[in-house]
Amino acid sequence: MLDDALKTELASLFATLTTDILLRHDECQHPAQEELLSMLRGLAECSSRITVTSSGEAHAIPSFCIVRNGAKTGIRFSGVPGGHEFSSLVLAVLNSAEKGKLPDEAIQARIQALKGPIRLRTFVSLSCENCPDVVQMLNLFALIHSDFDHEMIDGGLRQEEVTRLGIQGVPSVLSGDTLLHSGRISLVDLLSVLEKHFGKSESPETVVPKDLGFFDVLVIGGGPAGSSAAIYSARKGLKTAIVADRIGGQLQETRGIENMISIPYTEGPGLSAELSRHLGRYPVSIFEHRKVKSISKEERKEVLLESGETIRAHSVIIASGAKWRELGIPGEKEYLGRGVAFCPHCDGPFYKGRAVAVIGGGNSGVEAAIDLAGIASHVTVFEYNADLKADLVLVDKLRSLPNTTVITNAKSRRIEGDGHKANALVYEDRTTNEERVFAVDGIFVQIGLLPNTGFLKGTLDLAPSGEIVIDAKNRTSAPGIYAAGDVTTTPFKQIIIAMGEGAKAALTAFEDRMLAGAQR
Repeated sequence: MLDDALKTELASLFATLTTDILLRHDECQHPAQEELLSMLRGLAECSSRITVTSSGEAHAIPSFCIVRNGAKTGIRFSGVPGGHEFSSLVLAVLNSAEKGKLPDEAIQARIQALKGPIRLRTFVSLSCENCPDVVQMLNLFALIHSDFDHEMIDGGLRQEEVTRLGIQGVPSVLSGDTLLHSGRISLVDLLSVLEKHFGKSESPETVVPKDLGFFDVLVIGGGPAGSSAAIYSARKGLKTAIVADRIGGQLQETRGIENMISIPYTEGPGLSAELSRHLGRYPVSIFEHRKVKSISKEERKEVLLESGETIRAHSVIIASGAKWRELGIPGEKEYLGRGVAFCPHCDGPFYKGRAVAVIGGGNSGVEAAIDLAGIASHVTVFEYNADLKADLVLVDKLRSLPNTTVITNAKSRRIEGDGHKANALVYEDRTTNEERVFAVDGIFVQIGLLPNTGFLKGTLDLAPSGEIVIDAKNRTSAPGIYAAGDVTTTPFKQIIIAMGEGAKAALTAFEDRMLAGAQR
């Protein structure tokens, strides 16, 4: 199953293994069993440290667990981890052998503080691009926490259980039969979900360090704007740090990128990796998997994190970006992953041959509708305004498809369901003020982005949109605090513009610092 080129690449990755890794599979009569065994044996051929053996136990679908130095790791795969999930298997091997990238000590302490026992299952689709991120996070948690088991399950091989549980979106993380989360999520948010559900202890071994130090420049956000600001600050010889939930930010969820000048084509995860590598060439302290709670406006800024940690800095550059905007109507959260979705690429296959709605008539909404039209029996686009806001070329493409309908002047009121899954969108016809019920199997929310400025209310001047108001040189309403990228009032939310704005904010902060020094 693994070709020679891939085996050569894996052999290079596994060359540093100093830990014995055992891939222990169950016995199974499923047709995919031979495919799994071929994959596992192919991995074993890439390193003398990796072996494959049978547990002697029967299982309904192909499955295996990872054992290191004779002890279970808590990591289990039920299904053949091909497609996007193959990277999850490779990383599980590397991380089990302590050769992968682990979170820093403070984040590990938070993971260890979760109250066990914790037994989680994540249902995935092998075509899902967001699923591997969640699987890899939970596999890491299992390696770090002493009483944590995680099982990846290919939902395509467990259709009866998927139907019983009412799963209509991936990845879906469950504790027992309780759905804890569905869809994409960052590590820090996933950790917060588990802390809320399982609780956390405060033993001396798991207490998170409080003071992360003092810096000349602290950048909040690790996307294009934040990475650019940090690199420019470090190049000026300033002691620089980044605090972010992940390097790359919204880029991690971006597919094809064709408008980065000098790079004809790239993809979000790849560009994020390049940002991380570029940052690694400079002495920038990176505090990943964290969110900011508040910022003080004194000359020496104190930034309080949601984890309870603090970072102090002379100057702060906010580049916290944006997140998917939610409708905020009844039923949206209740049916998330059970008829309500945000990612057409990941969750679209669940609605093959069924009727779906897309809420939002901008570029993202119309693009989603076009993609879904190739899967669903019918796609209906709901737009609040009188006309679609998407580019004309996209609107023309949408209207050329025979199984699409557009409803304008529609204000979403609530999402209804039977307690297990959503089955209707209730909307108001803004031309008649009538409330109408639209029966549908799935609802995809695509209404744009919301700036990540919730932690800034009362601290800085914000526009009605929630964006940070800045001047021509990226200064905010508070001295010593700057902002750049999608979180600001700068028009045109583009990667290349965000990078330039990040550089501009860093240069302004340096200029102000030099002027202040000269005046003393």
